[in-house]
Amino acid sequence: MGQATEIQENVVERLRQEILAMQGLRVPLENELRDTGLGIINNAFPNQTFPVAATHEFISDNAQNGAASSGFIAALLRILMCKGSCLWVSTRCRIFPPALKAFGISPDQVIFIDARTSKDALWIIEEGLKCQTLAAVVGEVQELGFTESRRLQLAVETSRVTGLIHRYGSLPTNVTCVSRWRITPVASIGEPTIPGIGFPGWNVELLKIRNGKPGRWQVAWNPDGFKVVQQPKVIEHLPARKTG
Repeated sequence: MGQATEIQENVVERLRQEILAMQGLRVPLENELRDTGLGIINNAFPNQTFPVAATHEFISDNAQNGAASSGFIAALLRILMCKGSCLWVSTRCRIFPPALKAFGISPDQVIFIDARTSKDALWIIEEGLKCQTLAAVVGEVQELGFTESRRLQLAVETSRVTGLIHRYGSLPTNVTCVSRWRITPVASIGEPTIPGIGFPGWNVELLKIRNGKPGRWQVAWNPDGFKVVQQPKVIEHLPARKTG
């Protein structure tokens, strides 16, 4: 009886992994298994580890949330880039490279490309995701359709490069990215390194995760990595910056 149960469990697990692979979520290879430091957030992911060799979508509706998302992405890159470099593509430079040092990233490990148009940016992102020598590709775009996102996902399934797509100022649409995140800032957490300035803090919302469990957490950053709080406090967002 026990042996029969074990066989059934093995069959179910094999079918589960085959379904995940068909959906673009393969079991991480041994050399891809690494702790991103996300702690309890890992329980939201299939296989209980941040999905590599996949594309992830981050959405921002204003400059303040965009900066928070960029910071969180940089913190993730600290681990993803342990065995390679990163390509960062945008149509308008929003990153101050020396600031990446605060997240343990040497700016010379990142190749920055400013494309003239969104179409050019998507082409460069896709070509970057095909390059097996890269650890990750960050793409900052405004619009991303289903067809374009499918092409990006097909690219990473072959190269096993991780794609982090940051969308500014557009409503979420149906795309093939395995996850969708919304990152917003919270008050600085921890002892300040400069008087009046503490370490970054974020309200992290995992809005969608294929075959996983969406959730919401409060996350802090310090030189040792992420610190995740399971039940976030009530968060008061800062007023949006006025433009014009």
